[in-house]
Amino acid sequence: MRFILLSLLILSGIVFSSCGDTEPATEDLVAKGGKQYGGEFKFMSPEKVKTLFPAHTAFLYTSRLIAQIYEPLMVFDAGSMKVIPGVAESFEMSSDAKVYTFKIRKGVMFHSNECFGGEAEELTAEDVKFTFEMACSGLESNQISYLLKDRIEGANAFFKKSTKSIPSSGISGIKVKGNSVEITLTNASPGFERVLTNPGLGIISKKAYEHYGDKKIDKNPVGSGPFMLEEMAGSKITLERNPAYWRKDDFGNQLPFLNKVEMTYSKDKRSEFMSFRKKEIDLVLEIPVEEIEHILGSLQEAQDGKNVKHKVEGKPSLSMSYIAMACESEEFSDLRVRQAFNLAIDREEIIDNYLEGEGWAALNGFVPQMADYDNDAVDGHSLNVDRAKSLMAQAGYSNGANFPTLDFYVNATKGSGIHKMCQAISAQVKENLNVDLNIKLCSIDEREEAIANGTAKIWRSGWIADYPDPENFLGLFYSGNLEGGSSSVNSFKFSNEAFDKLFEAAASESDPAKRMEILVKCDQMVVDQAAVMPVLTDDHIVMINARVRDFAASPMEVFSLTNVFIKEQRKEEK
Repeated sequence: MRFILLSLLILSGIVFSSCGDTEPATEDLVAKGGKQYGGEFKFMSPEKVKTLFPAHTAFLYTSRLIAQIYEPLMVFDAGSMKVIPGVAESFEMSSDAKVYTFKIRKGVMFHSNECFGGEAEELTAEDVKFTFEMACSGLESNQISYLLKDRIEGANAFFKKSTKSIPSSGISGIKVKGNSVEITLTNASPGFERVLTNPGLGIISKKAYEHYGDKKIDKNPVGSGPFMLEEMAGSKITLERNPAYWRKDDFGNQLPFLNKVEMTYSKDKRSEFMSFRKKEIDLVLEIPVEEIEHILGSLQEAQDGKNVKHKVEGKPSLSMSYIAMACESEEFSDLRVRQAFNLAIDREEIIDNYLEGEGWAALNGFVPQMADYDNDAVDGHSLNVDRAKSLMAQAGYSNGANFPTLDFYVNATKGSGIHKMCQAISAQVKENLNVDLNIKLCSIDEREEAIANGTAKIWRSGWIADYPDPENFLGLFYSGNLEGGSSSVNSFKFSNEAFDKLFEAAASESDPAKRMEILVKCDQMVVDQAAVMPVLTDDHIVMINARVRDFAASPMEVFSLTNVFIKEQRKEEK
């Protein structure tokens, strides 16, 4: 069913020139261990990035830049696939797994900024405390409260009284003790440190937030990460090297190596590929298989030096592409209709005939395969046209009669893989249910506006793990995430009391094996209630210019450029 060109992993060619050659930021910096300082790393985004403040967005395209500017307490290392210390030097967990104490690393400096009088300023435990208060707040601009507000003692009460501003009273479960921050959880939560790797929990400066305010902080980011903002223009965003970054590599080199990072915008995937071939960018994300032969040419052409020398790296993505339905709407409030839509699509045919084998059909619930989770125990939806028609008839829509034509909001470019997937779904729903879905290609912002004002009844969406745990996927369906700034997480407005009780039981279960068993039951309930239409998951495949070294793809699809360096190919390597 699945088709991947293995030869991608060994394609090679000749580099005639490089993009963004620059001198090292400091002439006396000499890297050890074969590493090199200097150079620019360039890539593209299909969506506009309008904010660079961690709590103001949960979208992947923005998180990729935020991860370079801010650094959270703990960091997910894509190379080792482990959680490692970030701003926290170390942490301790109480015997009942309810109290975590994080020792804050000394010497971590916020970027030099006018809010500090043009200087850099040391990050403190108070800044960590403020970051978590912001993340738990009920401010309309806060889009990540779902991560913490139901975990930390007192956070839910704080969420409800912080809709206009951040109360000085703070959160009862978060205390500063010297150079440490103590977090008390409502339930035992071994593995809580994984949650804290989310880029949205990058530590922010309380002083910077108070200086710029909630509106201006979006374009005036002040983090402690390896890069800081140089320019945020309509056509590009440029980051520059943070000379005061605290981290060093195994050879003792001060990180990062790169001088600059530049992100521009692509009008479509083909233009992005062409920019890569011209060596105008160094990285291509989300490679559609059907474009590979056309863009890269044959292996022989690569060996003859007709293509840019490159490498391809891929990892299974912790993601789910799905179709959301407005569960409270007149069209989809009836469970039978939602079930019928799920049973009317052939996920494997979509992958085989529309996506040329690219993807894995979501036949086992909403959570993709991951360590320690029994994905196979969930009985997902598969094609059953007779049952789908029967359910629609029972709901009063025999052969599609009386069911309205709906605009189907799809945030994608014309001809992209997402567009093709949605064309297939629209065709199958028409053929099997006689219901018309009118595809409306749009941006993420346009889709979100249509959802918020109730215009959108059905739309394409996707979820990529914030942290590697099935709970992060199933939390989308928890009714507690319907409130305030978290509404975009459960934007389809699914609410089910039985699911909530089961999800809360998993949150309070300290035995890892039993917890996973409960989460499997939650996943099955998502299927049984037809909360959404899970379609497929896929692999995260990236193409990188061979001059870029030590780049690691992540299953969460957010990358780190902290250790990346540029080294041009020697003639004998060409």
